[in-house]
Amino acid sequence: MGQNFNTIIDSNTPVLVDFHADWCGPCKMLAPILKQVKESLGDAIKIVKIDVDKNQPLAVKYQVRGVPTLLLFKNGKQVWRQSGVLDKQEIIAIINSNS
Repeated sequence: MGQNFNTIIDSNTPVLVDFHADWCGPCKMLAPILKQVKESLGDAIKIVKIDVDKNQPLAVKYQVRGVPTLLLFKNGKQVWRQSGVLDKQEIIAIINSNS
């Protein structure tokens, strides 16, 4: 995933990365919220889900110690990060302020 991941985040379109795990309750709560964010913003955002158990090197690289952790990238640079569940409006506001 490493090289492919760099290609994905190196984009003019903001890329929201959701580091999650199958066993994580809050991650399951966040999934439908992210779906609503994508429905609201359409092509203005890319959302990528990364399973920390299947992509450990990536989780280590970005120092993800808890899930869910959201990272926002713009042109390959991390512009924001937060752990935990946020609501749809908070996530949209963060994306809009960084796009």
